[in-house]
Amino acid sequence: MQKTNIRKLVESAMLIAVGTVLSLIKFDMPMGGGLTLCSMLPLILISHRYGWRWGLVSAGVYSVLQLVLGLDNVRYADSFIMAMGVVLLDYIAAYTVIGLSGIFDRLMRARRAALAVGIAVTFFLRFLCHFITGVWIWDALWPNELGMSSVVYSLAYNGWYMGAELVLTEVVAMLLYKPLGKYFRGEDLI
Repeated sequence: MQKTNIRKLVESAMLIAVGTVLSLIKFDMPMGGGLTLCSMLPLILISHRYGWRWGLVSAGVYSVLQLVLGLDNVRYADSFIMAMGVVLLDYIAAYTVIGLSGIFDRLMRARRAALAVGIAVTFFLRFLCHFITGVWIWDALWPNELGMSSVVYSLAYNGWYMGAELVLTEVVAMLLYKPLGKYFRGEDLI
């Protein structure tokens, strides 16, 4: 039992570290935001391997690391409420929801389909977090130059890079599913 817990902690820590490094490899998108090299996939692996509860905890740890790396963004807020909105919605909630991906293993028979649906749903939840702060906070700080409503602009800005991130992560996850199927399913590799 203790050996299993240590293994789970070590694997999760390694995957969180991999995800953090991948989040630093970013390709800027035309409207803003950035496409990472599947930085959410390690969190998804944790959630499907060890269950959604452990996935939420691991994704929560990852969200704190992302907050520390993106702390400069918080300083733009012009009030405490806005700063807390950025912290909670753009970082803590946005990245923690990725840990829910594994919940679909319990809801669906086909594990590969559960993985695909888990990615799609949790990325949509992450998009919603960024969309809300785009409308509520970022538009108030920096109104867009295009004259669009804050809703349309936030939808386009966040939809553009989150959509690309979703497609890339889905494709890579599906390509890795067969060779890493046992790992995704939580089966021992040794």
